[in-house]
Amino acid sequence: MIGLISATAAGAAARDRLAAAWPDRTRVYEGPAGEAVRAAFAECDRLVCFLATGATVRLLAPLLGDKAADPGVVCVDEGGRFAVSLVGGHGGGANELAYEVAELLGAEPVVTTATDAVGLAGLDTLGLPVEGAVAAVSRALLDGEPVALEAESAWPLPPVPFAEQGAYTVRLTDRDVRPGPQEVLLRPPSLVVGVGASKGAPVEEVLGLIGEALREAGLSVRSVAELATVDAKSEEPGIVAAAERLGVPLVTYPADELAAVSVPNPSDAPLAAVGTPSVAEAAALRRGGELLVPKRKSAARPAMATCAVVRRPGRGRLAVVGLGPGARDLLTPRAAAELRRASVLVGLDQYVDQIRDLIRPGTLVLESGLGAEEERARTAVAQARKGHAVALIGSGDAGVYAMASPALAEASDDIDVIGVPGVTAALAAGAILGAPLGHDHVSISLSDLHTPWEVIERRVRAAAEADIVVTFYNPRSRGRDWQLPKALAVLAEHREPGTPVGVVRNASRPDESARLTTLAGLDPATVDMMTVVTVGNTATRDIAGRMVTPRGYRWQHAPEGAR
Repeated sequence: MIGLISATAAGAAARDRLAAAWPDRTRVYEGPAGEAVRAAFAECDRLVCFLATGATVRLLAPLLGDKAADPGVVCVDEGGRFAVSLVGGHGGGANELAYEVAELLGAEPVVTTATDAVGLAGLDTLGLPVEGAVAAVSRALLDGEPVALEAESAWPLPPVPFAEQGAYTVRLTDRDVRPGPQEVLLRPPSLVVGVGASKGAPVEEVLGLIGEALREAGLSVRSVAELATVDAKSEEPGIVAAAERLGVPLVTYPADELAAVSVPNPSDAPLAAVGTPSVAEAAALRRGGELLVPKRKSAARPAMATCAVVRRPGRGRLAVVGLGPGARDLLTPRAAAELRRASVLVGLDQYVDQIRDLIRPGTLVLESGLGAEEERARTAVAQARKGHAVALIGSGDAGVYAMASPALAEASDDIDVIGVPGVTAALAAGAILGAPLGHDHVSISLSDLHTPWEVIERRVRAAAEADIVVTFYNPRSRGRDWQLPKALAVLAEHREPGTPVGVVRNASRPDESARLTTLAGLDPATVDMMTVVTVGNTATRDIAGRMVTPRGYRWQHAPEGAR
């Protein structure tokens, strides 16, 4: 929960904007500022104080304790110009909150954490539990000293400029080891604990068994990703409470799925009780991995709990990111976050140039020219299979005539794939023209490099006969100059010469141009590959110089008094 505190009318107005935007995330604290800050500090994960920084510091000073446990605090000035990450930038989440608050209020985020200031990913912001000399190793990274990464398994980490050797070390491990004086331990969520329990098994017995199994195997409890069991035990109090105390999800599987998992220690008892010869081992192994701790029973007499531990390998991560039509303010926050998260970035060279300033130090950039789309897709998937966090970029929306299709054709279920939508060229052009896509519409690429012209023409004809607004992508190039005239001729068989046609080149970019013409008046020679052409349907109109396709609401045709 985010506590909101203000002391003036101006601060309260900005405070209320946040509260309205985030009703489920925020709580407003009324009353004197000092009392409000003390109450929110005790009750909330993060705070936003609409106060002067000096006043906020004085109010916070007596409350500050452990940086690992204190809430993050963001301070917003009375004029709403700046959102300052004041306390708990990384551990408390204040840096991230400052960016969110600034975006919502139209303010400037102020983040002074050293790693953020130079674009480095902080070791305590990698999304993994961290132990050891975080400050010392972070300082070494900032000073350009070599910091080595010792990864016991591949894991999709964000970019950090690691060296092959160095006096400082970051060690990625799920083993129960202590960090050295110049070492940081990162704990990947690689361990799955399968659990079985008799009815009424105490939570202390379940937790005791899990802790003993991990200790004897030399494994860290901080790398436990989940508890797993059979569906029949999904509400068993001891198992549910154990997952809650460990702070991990409880995942359950149907008995028939677990019965199909090959295990080393099947038993007749669980088969009779819940319909599978194995619960702990089968649940832990259900999604693959290496069995580190075979089934073992708790020490109680009679034993009421069993567990098994499996290590799952890290899965590479492929984010297919749409950059939008070109303008930076049409790049979505989610896309920007994925670019910062990726340790490997793959893309067309001209698209990489658009976002080069967003790429963090340590990111491997693999760029190539036009015509290498399939090779880029294969490269991105191959890098993800190596366990990296990969961003494959494309213009507009990566799923529309872009990189998502070839990438997903290459990818199998051995990597995680995340699609990040972007503003398409059709949408950007439509916004410039007015509302040409106000009713049913279709996008058709006129490039016959990958699709036979016969297929393209059949689709154009179907859209013409169905009276659907059409946006043409890839309308004309030096080597393809007859396809657009042919497509327009097909549409002209079903639409009047005066049908509005919108032509937009380089939508949202500095050299953007747009014009509204007609089906008969469009000169195909004025169109190139940087242009999208939108042809209206029989209802589309030119209204005050804007291209509008009415939705067909009944009120548009109703008598004045009946609206």
